[in-house]
Amino acid sequence: MAGISKAFPGVQALQDVNFEMARGEIHALVGENGAGKSTLMKVLTGAHLPDAGQISWRGQPAAIHAPADAQALGIGMIHQELSLIPYLTVGQNIFLGREPRWKLPGFIDWKKLYAQTQDLLDRLNLDVNPRAEAQGLSIAQQQMVEVAKALSLNADLIAMDEPTSSLTDKETEVLFAMMRALKAQGVAIIFISHRLEEVFEISDRVTVLRDGRHIATRPTAELDHNKIVELMVGRELGDIYAYSPTEQRDVVLETADLSDGDELKGVSLQLRGGEILGLAGLIGAGRTALAETLFGIRPAAAGDIKLAGQPVKIRSPKQAIQHGLGFVPEDRKLQGLFLHMAVRENVLLSGMDLVATLGFINSGKANGLVQGFVDKLDIRTPSLQQEVRNLSGGNQQKVVIARWLALQPRVLILDEPTRGVDVGAKAEIHALMRQLAEEGVGILMISSELPEVLGVSDRILVMHEGRITGELTREEATQDKIMRAATGVVHHGI
Repeated sequence: MAGISKAFPGVQALQDVNFEMARGEIHALVGENGAGKSTLMKVLTGAHLPDAGQISWRGQPAAIHAPADAQALGIGMIHQELSLIPYLTVGQNIFLGREPRWKLPGFIDWKKLYAQTQDLLDRLNLDVNPRAEAQGLSIAQQQMVEVAKALSLNADLIAMDEPTSSLTDKETEVLFAMMRALKAQGVAIIFISHRLEEVFEISDRVTVLRDGRHIATRPTAELDHNKIVELMVGRELGDIYAYSPTEQRDVVLETADLSDGDELKGVSLQLRGGEILGLAGLIGAGRTALAETLFGIRPAAAGDIKLAGQPVKIRSPKQAIQHGLGFVPEDRKLQGLFLHMAVRENVLLSGMDLVATLGFINSGKANGLVQGFVDKLDIRTPSLQQEVRNLSGGNQQKVVIARWLALQPRVLILDEPTRGVDVGAKAEIHALMRQLAEEGVGILMISSELPEVLGVSDRILVMHEGRITGELTREEATQDKIMRAATGVVHHGI
């Protein structure tokens, strides 16, 4: 790719970017959110047409005007936003538009389709029924099905945009083994990830983008963590888990034997004002179920909830908000944002009463309130009227957080607050969490990244199969102790 440029309304996403790949190479593409990584890959795979530049494939100019053109050349893509159709089966999703046919025209060979699907799932060691509907799969399983879909194309180049963001360590190991096997077969893989430890583990070369420009391409062996971060952000970055203790105040949230009749099986916990309480566990442990029950998305089947010592019944998100709870969900695009609405409207969604009189919105007051949070959180947007879908992942996450900060919550629940967020934005979100804790907010943080749990939390709870199986102070917590509790070996301050 030579001299690639691409602009969107108010944003120059790419400016004269060069990028190259070799056969049998795993090439990491890194940069902060908004650096242009996903846009560059969408140009490569025909989802976007470049404003300028040229793509060559095997030494010859390539005309890629649509995804079908890229697929015909042998270029596959696994997007960060999962693209499975919920009501189709796994097999139908994988072979959509490419279904094996009988000799009679118009008839799909379903037996062959599902047999081929099973072969792909076996290669990935994925225990999923090929005939299961995609909507019934976990996010991690959906991610692996996307990998299987790319493999089904017999692609010579596969671009993977944050493929491990929803995977467990074991699932990531399976994916990496598959990537190495494909590399040995001569397949080229572009690997986009914010997890730099994975970049060092799997890649041969690294290309860094910053603000839509190519900054550097180096062999991975010539780089270290600090150097990559410096190239990404244009400056040296301090410890993203910089920790300072805050004053522990009275208990603001307490549960006793809380259950939802399904995933949650008797959870008791206390959260103090000014505390960041980390909640760790493997996928399916019940962490999100706990968050959704506290926020009234799931009805509680049994148990009690107290806020500031007073028993409360929370049967809906509206009631949760009235009681002073805020919730930043794991999937910000599906559950946290209206992507086609502006930054201003997304921030104000839960707090229209703050800027309205007799049902009429005061535009000046609304703009002033939102602009204050744009400045405070350093939300990078050309205007308050910019559609949220055009912002980077990190800035989208800040918009969701700004919505709840406007309501000044007593308790803020953060489910994977830095998932798919670059190192710079991650450090900013962690600093904001600490600032809120200093102001007396109680924060319940769910995270699958153990370094984040260990680095940010004042105290850590671990869940396994719907129950609390570990409680650790910051001083005694280690990755080993957390993982032992996450797999069912109970730790209570041990």
